[in-house]
Amino acid sequence: MDSSAKTASCALASADDDGVKLLGLSTVDGILTHSETLLPMVEQLLANTSLGFDDVDLFAVSSGPGSFTGVRIGVATLKGMAFCTNKPCVGVSTLAALSRNLEGFDGLVVPVMDARRNQVYTAIFAGGKRLCDDMLITLDELKAKLDEVSDGRDIYFCGDGYSLTRKYFMNYDKISDTPALLRPQNAFSVAAEAFAVYQAAEDKSVFTDRALSPGYLRASQAERERAERLKNEQ
Repeated sequence: MDSSAKTASCALASADDDGVKLLGLSTVDGILTHSETLLPMVEQLLANTSLGFDDVDLFAVSSGPGSFTGVRIGVATLKGMAFCTNKPCVGVSTLAALSRNLEGFDGLVVPVMDARRNQVYTAIFAGGKRLCDDMLITLDELKAKLDEVSDGRDIYFCGDGYSLTRKYFMNYDKISDTPALLRPQNAFSVAAEAFAVYQAAEDKSVFTDRALSPGYLRASQAERERAERLKNEQ
């Protein structure tokens, strides 16, 4: 599942020697909160495929970066399912999962999550490979980074910061339009990324509900305000 931004997405997938295959997908971009939509979406997917929670072998969630509230809800919901079924769970980078929306596209894939204050959570991928760590940077800094690594390649943005970033780069050469269906978070991409992470890990005992935690990239607003208050009191 992915609830790291306004879009909520849940998927059910299977995996075999041919890769990860989609069994069902539900995506909503509405007015209800994630706490209201996630579990009903999951239950409907399982009902529509005649499966139950105990039939799931691996649970996966985008664990950040993204909306603090959305990430917390998604991680907490998934931890509860994994705990109740005693099954492994994997948290993956929201940005790495988003990059899988554009697998097979030539050029650079640049997921962008709106972090407010003219900042984005972002990373850069090419040919399915990560070129840098997840970052919290300004759009000016992202432009400088792309100037450094683009090498004339086409650039595709995706994520909830798509419109913001496209507007900033409106006069930038080599920016290509991403199909609307491939821009938002997609839980099937989370499944594909999580399965790859799980398969590559030598020690699979680390994938427990106790070990799963959000990855925010920066302190929450409350933490920042507390730090500023303590600083002013000194």
